Amino acid sequence: MSKVHFDTIALIGIGLIGSSLARVIKREGLADKIVISTRSEATLARAKELGLGDRYTLDSAEAVKNADLVIVSVPVGSSGEIARQIAASLKPGAIVTDVGSTKGSVIAQMQPELPANVHFIPGHPLAGTEYSGPDAGFADLFINRWCILTPLDGTDPDAIAKLTGFWEACGSRLDTMDPLHHDRVLAIVSHLPHLIAYNIVGTASDLEEVTNSEVIKYSASGFRDFTRLAASDPTMWRDVCLHNKDAILEMLSRFSEDLASLQRSVRWGDGDALFDLFTRTRAVRRGIIDAGQEVDAPDFGRQKAGQPSK
Repeated sequence: MSKVHFDTIALIGIGLIGSSLARVIKREGLADKIVISTRSEATLARAKELGLGDRYTLDSAEAVKNADLVIVSVPVGSSGEIARQIAASLKPGAIVTDVGSTKGSVIAQMQPELPANVHFIPGHPLAGTEYSGPDAGFADLFINRWCILTPLDGTDPDAIAKLTGFWEACGSRLDTMDPLHHDRVLAIVSHLPHLIAYNIVGTASDLEEVTNSEVIKYSASGFRDFTRLAASDPTMWRDVCLHNKDAILEMLSRFSEDLASLQRSVRWGDGDALFDLFTRTRAVRRGIIDAGQEVDAPDFGRQKAGQPSK
């Protein structure tokens, strides 16, 4: 059993991240009891069928009573609402964290609602797939993936250390960042790629009628890989765009400038500029593989052990 252990962990939200956490918490013996809460009766019933927890409730305030660790895994736009619901029921000394892809907005929503006698430590595991719901989770999701904590000034170091140990026990590599810096970094490495994918697939959808369905029929690997990103949860990504607007707009502006430069290179037949760009970007891919964040295999190494094949 891991050295990190909690008597009770409450999981608020049981989608991909929440259900993966439930599975790894059980496997690693990180808690005596897992309490699961979600707003959907059908989702909660499915989580119970899968045996993901020990207690199940639609009432998030009820779920956090006596919990030593509370993990909020909901779309970032719902963070403030959840904080308001659970605030009065939180155990003094409990650690409250989240898994949202934007941190500035989550802090602005949650911090004013939470009592001073709990340890609020915002977090973001950089792990996921295009699937959602309690069936999508798997215990190995976090292995060798980064989890970024953005602790606020004055946070108890022991609480940070315990949450760090928890994520390490789940398989994650840990780092800490300033919340606004986190949001700028994620805007380029995650949010912008998803927006580009949504846009390209949307354009292809518009072209379907023009090409008599040939866009789908003859999808090559490039377009197919964009559709994987574009299949991600619409609610989650709507909220990301709305709650990391400034950083996303900045990165979209930079991307638009670079795209205009690429357009000029193609228009004027500047082969040297194209070759230099493609060489530089190929090296980025190699760097990601060397950093252990991807494997050098066909189809980006998908269908890894433990990942659902849907």
